[in-house]
Amino acid sequence: MLPEIIKKLRKERNWSQQDLAVKAGLSFATITKIEQRIAKNPRMETIKQIADAFEVPLDELVGRKLK
Repeated sequence: MLPEIIKKLRKERNWSQQDLAVKAGLSFATITKIEQRIAKNPRMETIKQIADAFEVPLDELVGRKLK
């Protein structure tokens, strides 16, 4: 679910994987591995950095629906 959400948000903003990597302060390889499901369990800090780059709450990034 996380890889699909990241890709969706990235495409909505017309960002490349490199754009997201720069905005999140991560490597291009990290973004690629997450989107391709190579990185099965990214670190929480990595997920926070991606959420901050997109300016979305963590819940939205990980697909959690609030009641």
